[in-house]
Amino acid sequence: MRYDKRAGYGPKCPRYPFTITLAKRPFMTEAALSHVFDYPPQRIKREVDFETVIIGAGLSGIGAAIRLIREGLGDFVILEKGIDAGGTWQDNTYPGLTVDIPSLSYSFSFEQNPFWSSLYAPGPEMKAYVDHCVTKYGVRPHMRYNMEVADATYDEQRNVWVTRTKSGATFTSRYLVSATGFLTIPKLPVIEGIEKFKGKVMHTGRWDHSYDLTGKRVGFIGTGATGIQAVPEIADKVKSIDVYQRTAIWLLPKKEMPFSPRWQAAFAKVPGLQRLARLVVIFFTDIIMINLLVFNKYFGFVGKKLERICVNHIRNQVKDPATQEALIPTYDFGCKRPSFTSKFYPVFNRENASLVTNPIDRITENAIVTKDGTVREIDTLICATGFEVFQKGSVPTYKLVGKNGLDISDFWEENRYQAFEGSTVPNFPNFFMMFGPYSVCTASWFGMIDTQSKHLVRCLKAAKKRHANYIEIKKSANDANFQKVQSRTKLTIFKAGNCATSNSYYFDRHGDSPTIRPTLGFVHWLTSRFFSMNNYIFDSK
Repeated sequence: MRYDKRAGYGPKCPRYPFTITLAKRPFMTEAALSHVFDYPPQRIKREVDFETVIIGAGLSGIGAAIRLIREGLGDFVILEKGIDAGGTWQDNTYPGLTVDIPSLSYSFSFEQNPFWSSLYAPGPEMKAYVDHCVTKYGVRPHMRYNMEVADATYDEQRNVWVTRTKSGATFTSRYLVSATGFLTIPKLPVIEGIEKFKGKVMHTGRWDHSYDLTGKRVGFIGTGATGIQAVPEIADKVKSIDVYQRTAIWLLPKKEMPFSPRWQAAFAKVPGLQRLARLVVIFFTDIIMINLLVFNKYFGFVGKKLERICVNHIRNQVKDPATQEALIPTYDFGCKRPSFTSKFYPVFNRENASLVTNPIDRITENAIVTKDGTVREIDTLICATGFEVFQKGSVPTYKLVGKNGLDISDFWEENRYQAFEGSTVPNFPNFFMMFGPYSVCTASWFGMIDTQSKHLVRCLKAAKKRHANYIEIKKSANDANFQKVQSRTKLTIFKAGNCATSNSYYFDRHGDSPTIRPTLGFVHWLTSRFFSMNNYIFDSK
């Protein structure tokens, strides 16, 4: 049995020179997987199955894999719980899905796509781009699908990581890279009676395209980055839609900017043009989305100007004064992730749509009941209620045990979320995170991927140079790094701003904001290239 590279691939996207994966692979056992891809022939038995195991085949895992291959460190395997690569862009397929960061920056710097159909690429184009990168850079042969990791344990006697999947497979490696991402575990709302609802229940992160919404009475919970995209796409199909808002978010006007064939040709043919456009986009998005958060103490006035733009945007698009007021946030711009849209607000001018801000009391077999006693009958419940973010068991998404039986969740529970440069943790040797505490400081996820993957390969190459196979961050280095991060948080919007009513996922259960690193993206980029290896312990075991 040989893998037919043509199988599962559909017609080319009309504006994009890559193919879009339409068919889904069936579940494959570990034995079957060994025949599916042309893995290297069996090697002489050794202590590890692979030098490195990467957990997760989303953008972070793909970015780490490409970096390893390009640096000559290609002895690795990627364990992916799903049936294909892509992570967020594989799992999320809800109506209206688009990139909410300009595609010019939301892509690998070394693999620019001149054929984006618009500034904000739709989901299928992004998935096609992911598939293109996976194929072009030779990542796909390293992937094992349907391999959801249950736990990973550091074996001190052998100096190896033993990773076990829920299907019973075991992988032994010298190094372990966690790339399980940020928006991974869908979070359903905790509401009394939700389990008794007899209608259709969907989370936007697991959209059921076989279900027809035409003529349905929909209760839609959530008005975050997903809700503002999905609601306008389904409003004209349903009989009625009640949108339940716990917390309003700041939304800037969004100008749709399709790229004409002429622009695409220019990006493809004019040397440096797309790279220049990318740098301009990164400059402005980082100012708005990151620097305003990180240096809010000095740039808070910019946030106030943006708030006025957002309020005018609401008043220009929504007719009802009471609805206008309900849509205006009561916290500072940036406490909760802002976004861009010019389609969401007009929905509330429709006769079949309503905004509900009264808290939900309970859900019955066929209705949602709010605290004021109002009963709204529905037959479909859609939850755009986000994902588990920096909750115990969500980063990473599996049990991780280091030296002396230390569980990383317990370490963070006692010591707060921390990691040296967002990557490594004391007592967890040979373990690296692509998305660790305080690792994000650019608006585009790809900026984080670049810095974290560079950190990873520098450590692995330094170990090889020293003929070492053991890498651990010194506790003193990690402590100093964490103290530096904490000392800078006083400048951030999370400390200097008014975030009390934001209900923001930026805050964890400790009251910290471990998602955003309080520094400039460029500074973090430089640090990933030049931090001293004296911060690490290297040894041969």
